[in-house]
Amino acid sequence: METSSLIIGRSLIGLYFLVPGVMKFVAWDMHIALMEKHGMIFIPVLLVLAGVIQIVASISILMNRYVAPAAFILALMVVAINFNLHDFWNFTGQEGAHEMQNFIKNLGILGGLLVLAAYNVKHVNDIKK
Repeated sequence: METSSLIIGRSLIGLYFLVPGVMKFVAWDMHIALMEKHGMIFIPVLLVLAGVIQIVASISILMNRYVAPAAFILALMVVAINFNLHDFWNFTGQEGAHEMQNFIKNLGILGGLLVLAAYNVKHVNDIKK
């Protein structure tokens, strides 16, 4: 049960970041507009960086290679995205509620990434003993 849960969970987290990573390049203009709406700077550079990080880290997690570093990097990215793109405190009404929902959802994803990273660090250390 533990092995299948880990494989399924790792796969779902990997896909959760792989698809949006690819979509950053497929739907470039939409992502540019979203970042502009939130007043971000260096948008093209940050968008490429975000897409590459999401794709590389998610593939790493899906292939079960360097899982802890990939999960930690994605965790840092989730924090940055949460405060820059899901800034519910700057919106009202339905848009504010939607951004708050995304913010809270991302906290759950952040928790999953931290658990995945911690499990893999422990697992690698157990193997070395």
